[in-house]
Amino acid sequence: MMPAGRFQASIELSQIIAEDRRPADQAVADYLRGRRYIGAKDRRWLTQAVYDRLRRLARLGWWLQRIGLPDRPRTQALAEQILVQGLDLSQLGQLCSGERFAPDRLEPEEKRKLRSLEGETLEHPDQPPEVAGECPAWLLPHLPEEPAALLQALCQEAPLDLRVNLLAGDRDAARAALETDRIPSQPTALSPLGLRVEGRRNIAATAAFRDGLVERQDEGSQLAALLVDAQPGERVCDFCAGAGGKSLVLAAAMANKGSLLALDISKARLDRAGQRLRRAGAFNVTRRALADHRDPWVKRHKASFDRLLIDAPCSGLGAWRRNPDARWRTAPEDLERLTALQAEILASAARLVKPGGRLVYVTCSLLAEENEAQVAAFLTATPAFRQLDITSLRPELAPGVDSAGGLTLRPDREGTDGFYAAVLERQAA
Repeated sequence: MMPAGRFQASIELSQIIAEDRRPADQAVADYLRGRRYIGAKDRRWLTQAVYDRLRRLARLGWWLQRIGLPDRPRTQALAEQILVQGLDLSQLGQLCSGERFAPDRLEPEEKRKLRSLEGETLEHPDQPPEVAGECPAWLLPHLPEEPAALLQALCQEAPLDLRVNLLAGDRDAARAALETDRIPSQPTALSPLGLRVEGRRNIAATAAFRDGLVERQDEGSQLAALLVDAQPGERVCDFCAGAGGKSLVLAAAMANKGSLLALDISKARLDRAGQRLRRAGAFNVTRRALADHRDPWVKRHKASFDRLLIDAPCSGLGAWRRNPDARWRTAPEDLERLTALQAEILASAARLVKPGGRLVYVTCSLLAEENEAQVAAFLTATPAFRQLDITSLRPELAPGVDSAGGLTLRPDREGTDGFYAAVLERQAA
């Protein structure tokens, strides 16, 4: 594709995302699936361009309001070319030639108002905190300490982290296998299973991935699953298993010995988990779809599991680096709904834990309402459980552990996605 054609395609795709209620990754996948003629390099460029623009929407919108242009995908893209790429109006006019596959020519009003952006940059000292941080204004009071540093980190592109599957080999073997496909990697700082790869690479095309030796998984997600401390021979339950990312960690930790049950209310997500489990060679996993978190199955299997992981549905704030559109899809009423759901899931699923067993509560959120407050309310209502100090379980994570013993991982501090985890133990009778 020529540069003008690429640019126009990025505007079209941004328009689709703006009008579609689906997550951006689904919209991008469907757009590219319907346009097989777009080559691999152009697909990578287009995906990068659209995601970068999503990370700049508030600041672009602020500038457009300042110069009096409507805030829409075309004008966002035009302003971005000047503020971020450094084009002048003449160069932008050449890009918007109006020829086949190129954007329409600049209108006189667009020319006049965009000219005032020349020499400016995306950031400006007059931008309010919610604009500078690309954050909904209603959410600012809910953020943890040092919100500016956190929001700045959440505006960056996430690194590419891989998890080594111990059922197929160790970290050295995985690094060597990736090197054969000319993909260098480095061990992650905190997860003993992780490798970090520079840049955007097609991991699915490598032999290491096809052989089940590596999977894409953020280092923070790996650490959250490792806190379950699943052991060979135990009965372990992944209550909100989804597509099985953390189930894969648990199965490897159990060395395929014992019983691992992956539960979810979505059969489609569990079906995707099945494909990943087979590739990884994880054979001790049973998948089961539940009607909801109160499914009668839960009551029938109370006190049956040594370990229980609850990766609860949440606002997803900690994953904004990977899902930049998600920040604009959550409203105050969504947070109220999610916190109520989390409390119900905790209360129902906790029945599965044996005396002496452990429950690990995890979210990819950094909001106290979904994390510390949720655990505190559960412990008050359920005195049979007590919270363990994660520092005593994994001393290397001590900088992120709070006074109650819960763990918070932040992109601006640990370099991972944002996660919270608490380890709760059911006291023996």
